[in-house]
Amino acid sequence: MTQKGLLLVVSGPSGVGKGTICSKLMSERDNIKMSVSVTPRQPRPGETEGVSYFFRTEEEFMKMVEADAFLEYMCVFGKNHYGTPKSYVEEQRNAGFDVILEIDVKGALNVKEKCPDAVMVFIAPPDMDTLRRRLVGRGTETPESVARRFGEAIKEIGLAEQYDYIIVNDNLDKAVGQVQSVISAEHSRV
Repeated sequence: MTQKGLLLVVSGPSGVGKGTICSKLMSERDNIKMSVSVTPRQPRPGETEGVSYFFRTEEEFMKMVEADAFLEYMCVFGKNHYGTPKSYVEEQRNAGFDVILEIDVKGALNVKEKCPDAVMVFIAPPDMDTLRRRLVGRGTETPESVARRFGEAIKEIGLAEQYDYIIVNDNLDKAVGQVQSVISAEHSRV
């Protein structure tokens, strides 16, 4: 009998290291997959159907919204839609794979409503000064963007209590180990 996989929802402020933690989990575990989102935008160079995204037309996307086919969906910068398809997540979980969904806090809370057994993990910075240094250190953000992301981070951290676990990313290997422990514990849950 194949044990149903977990839905692991990982979120936290921009610059906290969510993507790095998820990538490391993926490289260390063979029974874990990243969720693949649906989007109506055109593929960018190097993106592959079913791996990077499921590419659909705007009309197909909106039909999926109407049919309640997403665990969550959102519009980014007022132009690009992205959604987490229920069917893909359930297929992977039913095949025994754990599925990571790396999304923002608002989307995560929507997922929890539709999928109450989702395991909610909030990645937090060790402190706000470290978060600001990480955002500035990327070298990709304008001062205005850093200020906006920092303000958003304060709001997101205020919602962390709605998660099952909070992991402080002050050391990458330690944080990854803690997420691994969460996964192991959740698989042992009665």
